[in-house]
Amino acid sequence: MQHQKQVSIIVPIYNGARWIKPCFESVLKQTAIGVIDLEICVCDDCSTDDTPKLLNDWKNTFENFGVSFKVFRNNDETRGVGYSKNKAVSISSGTFLCFQDIDDVMLPDRIMKQYERALLEPFNTIVGCKFKREPYSSTARYTRWANSLTQLQLNLQVFTSHGPTVIMPTWFCHRMVFQRNGGFFETRKGCPEDLVFFNKHLDLGGRICRVDEVLLIYTFHPNQTTFSIDEETIWNLRLERLEKVILANWPKFTIWNAGKQGRKFYNSLSNENREKVLAFCDVDLNKIGKKYTAFDAIERKFKHEVDIIHFRNAIPPFVICIKIDLTEGVFEKNLKTLNLKEGTDYVMFS
Repeated sequence: MQHQKQVSIIVPIYNGARWIKPCFESVLKQTAIGVIDLEICVCDDCSTDDTPKLLNDWKNTFENFGVSFKVFRNNDETRGVGYSKNKAVSISSGTFLCFQDIDDVMLPDRIMKQYERALLEPFNTIVGCKFKREPYSSTARYTRWANSLTQLQLNLQVFTSHGPTVIMPTWFCHRMVFQRNGGFFETRKGCPEDLVFFNKHLDLGGRICRVDEVLLIYTFHPNQTTFSIDEETIWNLRLERLEKVILANWPKFTIWNAGKQGRKFYNSLSNENREKVLAFCDVDLNKIGKKYTAFDAIERKFKHEVDIIHFRNAIPPFVICIKIDLTEGVFEKNLKTLNLKEGTDYVMFS
């Protein structure tokens, strides 16, 4: 019978030779080694660089430290990140799964802190952590947003363009979370498999929490998988879930932002949900008091006139289509004056 590990570190790799040394050195520095029964489970998705040789070398290194190192090698053709994660999980035996991208670096307490937190949470929980961006100045707004979310907001701000409220390279969860979801969506490129998994997890009643410490260095570079995903694909996934989970339960609502993003949101809605829109609201005096007339591409004519009003005269609930942290705090102050409850009186779709 196979020995049951406590934590399996899941690592998908495609041509990751340049990142292997810093990533695996950071795993060897984990305070959990010798305390928690660990294993490394890697899927090499048909790499053409020195990845296979380096993995073989690191297998010997880890086993000298008493850490099992398993590798699945796909020799056919590259199958994508979702496939690689699924294969790495398939050769693992841990009660808990710790997902690690090869181009990121764990800080020494990552596994121990997330493991201890996971033991305190229900089994249907994804445990994340705060992170530091490398280089430091890259994606500053995104990093600020992700690291500043409250525990409540982790489960509420799930419709924004930023994606999952805990980033995939910080995920730590019970194996049951993966099994209940049926694994990751497999496609070679163009689909945000982490967002699809995240949304399904929430739809199944899953929870999100975070260790409020920086436990990962999240590397930014031009070859990241993120850049192969079309923005419109992400938009459509977000909109589909918002309509199903939120708008289906709202008889009427207001769109906060009469500008480009608000209009795009309105025009993307189903006919049923478009009929529920009471008004657009804004602070721009050049827009307030006018109407927005949508163009029906099928009937080739303008229809559905919608009033544009001041936000103080608007009736909640709101779908907010304003990007956070872009107005020097003006939007956030305006929102705060209305004393609204997030998740009930408004949702962020920015």
